[in-house]
Amino acid sequence: MIAPHAIYIDHRTRSTSITLYNPGATSVEIAIASIFAYPVTDSVGQLTLFTPDSLDASMPSAAGWIEAFPKRMLIAPLQRQTVRLLARPPQGLPDGEYWARLVVSAKGGAAPAGEADSDGISIGFNIEIRSILPLTYRKGALKTGLGVSDITSTTAGDSLMVSAKLTRQGTAAYIGTAKGTLLGPDGKAAASFEEPIAVYYEVEPTFALGTAALPAGPYRLRLEFLSERPDISPELLLRAPPLRDSVEVRLP
Repeated sequence: MIAPHAIYIDHRTRSTSITLYNPGATSVEIAIASIFAYPVTDSVGQLTLFTPDSLDASMPSAAGWIEAFPKRMLIAPLQRQTVRLLARPPQGLPDGEYWARLVVSAKGGAAPAGEADSDGISIGFNIEIRSILPLTYRKGALKTGLGVSDITSTTAGDSLMVSAKLTRQGTAAYIGTAKGTLLGPDGKAAASFEEPIAVYYEVEPTFALGTAALPAGPYRLRLEFLSERPDISPELLLRAPPLRDSVEVRLP
């Protein structure tokens, strides 16, 4: 278990810390590394991490100058370990927001692959779990915003699939929440969704609303994008004006 799950470092302090906790009954070996990656969407609108094969000067990567102390450790059962993260940015770093992903690898005990044979020999698998946490380094005054376009909807089975093109505006990633409400002819909410979003450049996510119990006919889909996240402290979020839009849809 790791806290917090979203890491922010300010240029004035250049450091922060995370806490690791081992809730299990066996010791866990931990290794910490950093990579440059950011979320994109695939052909069906699902979020995935994109890791460039190589980096160039235009990429806002902080991965090369984030250090963890300690980088490797052994955490006993029911024990906690504080890990300090120290940023060593290059001199003359321009104002802006820089990104990395902290990779926390945890190796625990072996899981058996089957029963022991007649000779008492058994095999198992070594388990390694990797947690990938977003890390954001900020320098100077930053702002964010969101552009929304190309809203479309299609039906798939008992769901209404809603897609939109989201484009980051400003000088920092847009971290917030997408909300959607399907309104019936009477104006009452018939279905809804609420999902966290992170727009570093441009994404085209797909959201699903369950419609199995809804009658066929016309509906209005109301969309809302807010720079708020219940899982991130408000003082860490960059605020932007709420965005609202709506489209007419028809359920078959």
